[in-house]
Amino acid sequence: MSLPASVPFRFARAAVFAVVCVGLGWGAHAFGGGGVAPGASAAALGGAFAAAYALAGRERTPHVILPLLGGAQAVLHLVFSLAHEASPVAAAAHAHTGLVPGLGMLVAHGWATLLTGLWLARGEALLWSLLRRLAVRLLLVRLPAFWTSFLPTCTAQPPVLRPAVLRYAVTRRGPPLVVDLF
Repeated sequence: MSLPASVPFRFARAAVFAVVCVGLGWGAHAFGGGGVAPGASAAALGGAFAAAYALAGRERTPHVILPLLGGAQAVLHLVFSLAHEASPVAAAAHAHTGLVPGLGMLVAHGWATLLTGLWLARGEALLWSLLRRLAVRLLLVRLPAFWTSFLPTCTAQPPVLRPAVLRYAVTRRGPPLVVDLF
């Protein structure tokens, strides 16, 4: 069962996803020897937020998350490569030339997509599981208060319960007894 998300919850999920997605992409691009213009980072952040907000309304499965994350990585790679602000030395050290990535770059993007997608899918399942449990807890807290207003009150005293004799209970209490031997 998948419940729709409220607007503030959706906004928060989209904002966190966009910041983490663009931050990791920017960091990986910088680690690979490239630089990114602030305008390109802002555009990528806005695009990632818009896409995440559109998709953050319901729980997503790994079958949906992995292809979308692969597409997001491809778009971020393209945006960061087009806005490459590096010196010629740093550009030569970058892992690819132009917009076509090499085999190492494709493997790196594939691993990043797979690991991040599985991590996001587990986090998504955990988040929605916690939200469902919280909803049930709140319902259980609110439901007795709702139903007790309609039920007649009982004025009889509850019965007195007898203590149960426990099978392995130690019944000796207090200090040890003094034994006189003489």
